[in-house]
Amino acid sequence: MTTQHIIVLGAGRVGATMARDLAKDGEFKVTVADVSETALGRLQGLGTRKADLSNPAGVAAAVDGADLVVGAVPGFMGFETVKAVLQAGKDIVDISFFPEDPFGLDDLAKEKGCVAVMDCGVAPGCGNILLGHMATQLDRVDRFVTLVGGLPVVRSWPFEYQAGFSPIDVIEEYTRPSRYVAHGKEVVMPALSEPELIEFPGLGTLEAFNTDGLRTLLHTIDAPFKIEKTLRYPGHIEKMRMLREVGFFSKEPVAVGGVMVAPLDLTTKLLFPMWQMKEGDEDFTILRVIVEGEKDGRKAIHTFDMLDRYDPATGFSSMARTTGFTCTAVARLVASGSYTHKGISPPEFVGRQPGAKDFVLAELAKRGIRINESVT
Repeated sequence: MTTQHIIVLGAGRVGATMARDLAKDGEFKVTVADVSETALGRLQGLGTRKADLSNPAGVAAAVDGADLVVGAVPGFMGFETVKAVLQAGKDIVDISFFPEDPFGLDDLAKEKGCVAVMDCGVAPGCGNILLGHMATQLDRVDRFVTLVGGLPVVRSWPFEYQAGFSPIDVIEEYTRPSRYVAHGKEVVMPALSEPELIEFPGLGTLEAFNTDGLRTLLHTIDAPFKIEKTLRYPGHIEKMRMLREVGFFSKEPVAVGGVMVAPLDLTTKLLFPMWQMKEGDEDFTILRVIVEGEKDGRKAIHTFDMLDRYDPATGFSSMARTTGFTCTAVARLVASGSYTHKGISPPEFVGRQPGAKDFVLAELAKRGIRINESVT
């Protein structure tokens, strides 16, 4: 039997982690494509292709010969990258969190006969898979809550934060309006709004705030209450709100000494070096998913908790592990022919398939990532 060829688009922290996971034990032939020779140079032992993924021709060339594509480009490139992959007739499992509606590519995916799983990280991603599964187990879903955050173990002033994935996508979380559902109606609030303090055993107090993480769950799962909140160390929200309200996250150029400068460009130049995770920096990822509903006339509350930490043995950050290994688990489902839905699939569609949720959780557990469920 011929070994399947998986091409990973993006050689960043998460892309590299996924590539190494897929390549271990010779399970797949893996090639990583990226424009950065420096990033590709760190992937010794893996096949690499230098490719400009910012244009459709570069993507088409990069995925030539692939049996399956795994997408790991920054969010602002995600939609066009996935579109180019589908136009090339390739199945894809993708983690990029792009602002566009992924279902805008549904007709193309179906026309090409492609499986396309979107938003397949930790949240959105793993949390969606859990909810999709629970929607098949409960007679009715009443409330869905996701709390998620990736944080450094060492709290360094002033931001007490490091970006475990593309920093520009973090800023997008802080600026994109947040949507959630209350009493059956969609509510739109500013990002970073409605903060609350939540105590987590073993970690202490974290602050939660609105971000636009529900995405497809706004419409694919029927429930009168649905919300996603991001977790940070207390005090982080106020700093980010100040920068946003002053205009440091604006893309509109302003005149500075006769030169037009976009404030966001300056902000990223200053912030990103401070947020950059360095070799050996330890982080943790926390995820809590609460699904309330009714089964056989009785109320049921299912709570799923995950706390994962940096792995010193591999050097993989926790955010890369939890995001990447969720994606590679689903990639294995697609590669094996176990998941065959043609068109766009948000992760909750995967969770609806019998056995898929157990497979994903088992794959995570093999890699030391455990999700514990409690039922009330």
